[in-house]
Amino acid sequence: MKQTNIFKLIHAIEQMNNENIIQFTKEFHYPLGISPILVLAELQTKGPQKQVELADTIGYTKGAMTHIATKLVHLELIEKTYDESDKRAVQLEITTKGSKALKEAQAIGKKVFIELFEVLSEEEIEQYLNIQEKLMKGIQARKNKNKF
Repeated sequence: MKQTNIFKLIHAIEQMNNENIIQFTKEFHYPLGISPILVLAELQTKGPQKQVELADTIGYTKGAMTHIATKLVHLELIEKTYDESDKRAVQLEITTKGSKALKEAQAIGKKVFIELFEVLSEEEIEQYLNIQEKLMKGIQARKNKNKF
């Protein structure tokens, strides 16, 4: 593939992502971006976790995770829980309000993507899906290669 086409593709992906983020932000009732929502989803899926473990799992720095956690605690979407045997051991846990916010975010995200893809025919969706699967296999192969 020509270098020019790669840059066109990158630009098109960035434009599409930006438009999706803008649309999502207009509809979501909380002052949150995607990173805090990913944290909520991780806590919803795997339960309470230490902040450091959560940062490692999602791939954020400790500083970024501290900022996200502080914001989510302030909004009462997560809470800090303490181990009775070791008060220094703090875990983050999603609250009921956090679960509701996550559910809302997921519904809006789904709506935004459905609107995005409704311009494609079934054949185009199938082609796009095949391309995405191929890209994901390439990502997994690089990850596996870098493990050794």
